Amino acid sequence: MDANPPSGLMSVTTLHRPAHRDALALFETAFDAGRMVTAFGRCTVDYDGRASSDLGPGDRLVVCKPDGTVLVHTDENRTPVNWQPPGCTHYASLRDGRLRIRSERSSPSERLDVDFRRLEQVTAYTVEDRSDLTLTGSEEDLRSRILDGPGFVELGFRPTATERETAAGPVDVFGTDADGRPVVVELKRRRVGPSAASQLRRYVDAVDEEFPDEGVRGILVAPSVTDRAATLLDEQGLEYTNSCSCRRPRAAEAGRKSTPTATAGCGPDTMVTGRSEATAGIGPRIEALLPRICLFPHK
Repeated sequence: MDANPPSGLMSVTTLHRPAHRDALALFETAFDAGRMVTAFGRCTVDYDGRASSDLGPGDRLVVCKPDGTVLVHTDENRTPVNWQPPGCTHYASLRDGRLRIRSERSSPSERLDVDFRRLEQVTAYTVEDRSDLTLTGSEEDLRSRILDGPGFVELGFRPTATERETAAGPVDVFGTDADGRPVVVELKRRRVGPSAASQLRRYVDAVDEEFPDEGVRGILVAPSVTDRAATLLDEQGLEYTNSCSCRRPRAAEAGRKSTPTATAGCGPDTMVTGRSEATAGIGPRIEALLPRICLFPHK
């Protein structure tokens, strides 16, 4: 069992193989103080609410959080076998000399009882955690990457707005290309299918009504696309760039020869080529679906 820790360290109180009455005292003190409590031991679990369930004796880990959450874990799988959501109220009591943890709420009416037959360990924590989750690889992260380095989409791209409202909904990133044509950029964090191509088409059509005769382009940025999505993008006159790699800069003229050009988003030793004579005749839409050509200088 711990004492008061030095300032700035987590306060932890642990009882090893405690008597049920001692465990009760720790639970009650922890609940009153808003501490998180874990208990490991042999227990049964009874739930009554939107359905009913009974879980026979077994060795389980029980977690009681200050926000009202209760999790009951077995030694298998990552999800709890029983649980109660935030907003519930915890109670600790003795039933026939054994510890019972009850979690309940009134709307909807639910009750979870955990009855311990044997306790191996009970621990109470004073937790301080004010950090927010930073999710890398999200659409927001991808959007920030494009705003910081527009060349990630293509050389010459200039973003002018995010979440720009259109008749079809908000566009993730809106801007213009090197030729001044409006560009709609749709971001996806996972492999996408035909629905993403159809969504981008709707955005492009909506923006096209605002900028008639200006040749609005649509670019889908995603880790990968299905074969059907790639075909649909080509059929719809849309383009795709791989969010996990580099995109070739788009040449202003279809027949222009390319020279190696450094592109934002590539590694320091990576160069990407623009349009070559070999691809000049196929048009920018199909060319956008071709594999990118990366040249790694020999050292």
